[in-house]
Amino acid sequence: MDTLMSFFYIIAGFLLRLAVPIVGTVLLIFVLRKLDARWQAEAESKPLPVDKPECWKIKGCTPEQIDNCAAATSPVPCWQVYRLPNGYLNEKCLSCEIFIKAPLPTLKAEPRRL
Repeated sequence: MDTLMSFFYIIAGFLLRLAVPIVGTVLLIFVLRKLDARWQAEAESKPLPVDKPECWKIKGCTPEQIDNCAAATSPVPCWQVYRLPNGYLNEKCLSCEIFIKAPLPTLKAEPRRL
């Protein structure tokens, strides 16, 4: 009988030692995948329309420059168009009058989803 109880304790110890971390890891993977799917859906959605300043009018660009400018046809402000590959703003944009005087974006409160 003592042997059977000892065997049971060893099995219970293995289950606690192995099963609990495995179940916790599986639950964490499930939650992170759901979160990633939500973030992917948000990334693929169209950007919200913004009241962007017409920098080509403020800077007095020529029609030739406007035709070659990616910011003129983009739905986002010019400093978003000219972001660096690492996500930082271009140094020229940080000191630009249009960027400095731009209104701050407001957040819309959305109901939380689970």
